[in-house]
Amino acid sequence: MDIVHDQQQILAQEHALVFPRFDADEAWQLGAYLHELAKARGLALAIDVRTFNQPLFFSSLAGATPDNVEWARRKGNTVAHFHRSSYAIGLRLQQGGGTLTEKHALPHADYASHGGAFPLTVAGVGVIGSATVSGLPQRADHELVVEALCAHLGHDYGQLALAKV
Repeated sequence: MDIVHDQQQILAQEHALVFPRFDADEAWQLGAYLHELAKARGLALAIDVRTFNQPLFFSSLAGATPDNVEWARRKGNTVAHFHRSSYAIGLRLQQGGGTLTEKHALPHADYASHGGAFPLTVAGVGVIGSATVSGLPQRADHELVVEALCAHLGHDYGQLALAKV
């Protein structure tokens, strides 16, 4: 995996995957699509779609654990703080050394810089929430959310996907 390439591609994902509008119905549709993808693939995941401080969709599939739910919460908090994907933040920290606690005084109990939470951005408004999955390796968590956002927003996932490793 090339960290610099992934960082550049994540930035492209964040710029491309923008909603014209977002409401509870959009959140439900996105969450339900993620749920169906995970179910069809036999994935044990926690799925959380929210605007900041308001949960709009949550699902825990068979085999998911309370740890997955907790990881989803912590990753979503990272998006809320930085308005970037949790994977982008994790790669930046990996490249520069340090942790969220060391670099930003954010407690480990409430923040996680592992992939799986992606910012929900509305055109003309900015980042208003996050879509998060937890249960796979972090890069796969990140990519599952991007895949679902591409399908929901009509983008070609092949053009926005991270390079295969």
